[in-house]
Amino acid sequence: MYYNSGFFNKKIHAANLPTKVQNPKQAPPITPPVAPKPSKRKTKNIKPEIEAIKELGESNIPTYKSNIHCMTIIGQVEGHTILPPQNKTTKYEHLIPQLVAVDQNPDIEGMLVILNTVGGDVEAGLAIAEMIKGLSKPTVSLVLGGGHSIGVPIAVASNYSFIAPTATMTIHPVRLTGLVIGVPATLDYLERMQDRVVQFVVENSNITEENFRELMFKMGDLSRDIGTVIVGKDAVKCGLIDELGTISEATAKLKQLIEEKNLQGGIH
Repeated sequence: MYYNSGFFNKKIHAANLPTKVQNPKQAPPITPPVAPKPSKRKTKNIKPEIEAIKELGESNIPTYKSNIHCMTIIGQVEGHTILPPQNKTTKYEHLIPQLVAVDQNPDIEGMLVILNTVGGDVEAGLAIAEMIKGLSKPTVSLVLGGGHSIGVPIAVASNYSFIAPTATMTIHPVRLTGLVIGVPATLDYLERMQDRVVQFVVENSNITEENFRELMFKMGDLSRDIGTVIVGKDAVKCGLIDELGTISEATAKLKQLIEEKNLQGGIH
């Protein structure tokens, strides 16, 4: 069959023409729509230990019951202000409950603190450092990569500190960003806050206040700031960190402190 359009002839197959149903009873049955088959991939709820790693950075895997708790402080220490989502942060409101749990849990006998941080909020960092210092159980810290700015007092807050040979630490004065109202009063507040940081570091390490302030206000070492960047062996040489080492030395020292505490009833 052909259809004459005036300009061309188009062949239409008879099979494609609609047929008129003479008897409704003979009409083909209407097939209901078929629901899509469920995916073969099983949807499982996120395991609590995986969620803990995602949110808090806890080391719950592999599932080995240990008497040592590992706490990681990475990225930027977030304080009272929420940082942009692209920043890798450590939230102090997550760490403080962990530290309380470590102190109260009888199954945990010691804590290993791993640091790779650029610094962050001064008061939040000092709060974490004071909590680590005040624990009734042995603590050992290990600086990997970097323990900069407010990471310095956190690193020295433990009973014994290690730094990797390739790790660095930046020591600089306390800085403030944003709008400043009342410059003299603000500078006085910053100076007192800086004194708190210096005093804490000096009390919990072998560096003298004179040497620490000299490193803090050194000129020419940083291109856009005053201060000093020291590598692992230099941090040990000046007395800021106790020993050069990595994970094996840190865990061995922590086990030694735990054993001494159990035998003598104290931390040395």
